Amino acid sequence: MCAGWLITLVFALLGLSFIAIITGLISLFICFFFRDPERNNSAKEGEILTPADGRVLAVEEITGDESPSGEAVLKISIFMSVFNVHVNRVPAEGTIKKISYLPGKFFAASLEKASKLNERNIITLETTGSRPIVFIQIAGLIARRIACWVKEGDKVDRGQRFGLIRFGSRLEVYLPVGSEIKAVPGQKVKAGMTVIANLP
Repeated sequence: MCAGWLITLVFALLGLSFIAIITGLISLFICFFFRDPERNNSAKEGEILTPADGRVLAVEEITGDESPSGEAVLKISIFMSVFNVHVNRVPAEGTIKKISYLPGKFFAASLEKASKLNERNIITLETTGSRPIVFIQIAGLIARRIACWVKEGDKVDRGQRFGLIRFGSRLEVYLPVGSEIKAVPGQKVKAGMTVIANLP
């Protein structure tokens, strides 16, 4: 980001005003995109927070053949546009049991096929109540880099920052059947703040 402002300054000093304006606007957008506001939550034990800002695309029950755990689960899909905060946050307190990175395509993250075909990072968390949940970072059409800042064995807190996906992407949360789903399609949510479900 500093490099962007330096380049803008150089163009301005050279009298290349139009180019300086363009690079300045790009630098402003990059600063806006990588913003990382402080957030607090008052979630209770058993409540699951959304791991991403954005809009809920779908809430559905899927079979074991389609779930990461091999068991029937409830899936909540969240789409992040380029205008959303892209820092991802842990949905529940617990221990990171497994992380699996899978290379893939870069279809638009709002499409359902992105869930199965795009580059993704699968994180399995065992909650303090010994209930496993899975959340998946999925790259989008423009986003081609997934950052994950936690590792297997880490003990994590609800709302803790755990990663970032650049420029438009998708997050999915897989919960045990019987969970009380609070999220509804079309709902706007904020990472580390909005309760999307209660564990059974």
